[in-house]
Amino acid sequence: MADLFDSVGGEAKGGGPRPLADRLRPAALDQVIGQEAVLGPEGPLGVMLASGSLGSLILWGPPGVGKTTIARLLADVTDLHFIQISAIFTGVTDLRKVFEAAKMRRQNGKGTLLFVDEIHRFNKAQQDGFLPHMEDGTILLVGATTENPSFELNAAVLSRAQVITLKRLEPADLERMAQRAERELDRALPLTGEGREALIEMADGDGRALLNLIEQVMAWRVDGKLDRDALATRLMRRAAQYDKSGDGHYNLISALHKSVRGSDPDAALYWFTRMLEGGEDPRFLARRLTRMAVEDIGLADPQANGICIDAWETYERLGSPEGELALAQAVVYLALAPKSNAGYVAYKAARAQAKQTGSAPPPKHILNAPTRLMKDEGYGSGYQYEHDAEDGFSGQNYFPDDVKRPVYYQPVERGFERELKKRVDFFAGLRAKRQG
Repeated sequence: MADLFDSVGGEAKGGGPRPLADRLRPAALDQVIGQEAVLGPEGPLGVMLASGSLGSLILWGPPGVGKTTIARLLADVTDLHFIQISAIFTGVTDLRKVFEAAKMRRQNGKGTLLFVDEIHRFNKAQQDGFLPHMEDGTILLVGATTENPSFELNAAVLSRAQVITLKRLEPADLERMAQRAERELDRALPLTGEGREALIEMADGDGRALLNLIEQVMAWRVDGKLDRDALATRLMRRAAQYDKSGDGHYNLISALHKSVRGSDPDAALYWFTRMLEGGEDPRFLARRLTRMAVEDIGLADPQANGICIDAWETYERLGSPEGELALAQAVVYLALAPKSNAGYVAYKAARAQAKQTGSAPPPKHILNAPTRLMKDEGYGSGYQYEHDAEDGFSGQNYFPDDVKRPVYYQPVERGFERELKKRVDFFAGLRAKRQG
């Protein structure tokens, strides 16, 4: 049983040397690189350990930032038996065996820290299976996930575990890791300063990926030092982390949308191209850009929506990669356009009131009366034909009789809405005059 689930150390299977990433695995929490905000004296894990109040945890963060390492070290610090399983390869029968072994271990006075890698891959029913064993102390659960726990984990599990967010490793963190690898291997990387920067960029915030790349580089026979270009010919750049259906997808589209709203064309183009490089469907981006045009620019620039539709149609005609330039130009236009959400706010307010007064009939004077009965009922009585009124405006009421006239649309003093505001104010003045 222990052979199946317990962590394995020493040499790799077959008697070969241990991978560099395993050899450099920290032996203490203060050796973990890049997560000082979590593990330090004032960090959430540091406070828990100092107070002896460590409970079940969900470690949330991108790949290669130390989730497994931290879980192992927590077991050492708390003197708990460490068991690691993966949600990809573990079924219900395996879980039962884990829980039974943990119960027997507990009877013998030894607790169990159960580390579940990719816990989000367990379905809701499987996640529920952890609850009684968490509650009675059979296991201290530490789950690891790259996905947003709010969306992927049961509320019941989340209520019994604290979510700890681990951050992507910064270039300075990766440089420290590279130096640690050089000390372990007792030689320097055969790279120039630019080549070293390129290697760290290729790792893209993933410590494990960096160590794997370093292992490859150290195995080469090279004369002198490799620069950025020479390194690029020997190593494939690591693909950017981007899940088109997961949290990364929504984070990046949020970044694009807010950059457009913030009138920053450079940042908007950066996030737009990040999504393209990650394999995002340009049609999805075209649809979201059109949404931005009507939500955040609106009538401050009525051309913005047309620009987006034209860019979308251009992409459909040209395809990739040529059509993506039209979408990029739409991104720039939207970012630099005057912004107004007045139309969007007015729409939401009108819709909310429509839900509240959905059965109120229109006033009779604006209803047609095609039959005598309807005329006798007052349909159309008192209606004023706008084209016959002074200034082409009668100021009559168009809301239901029992609905107090609201003001939904309040244009801003930006872009074309400056002109629309003049019209709104003009008609408001005429209405007050007619009704007064």
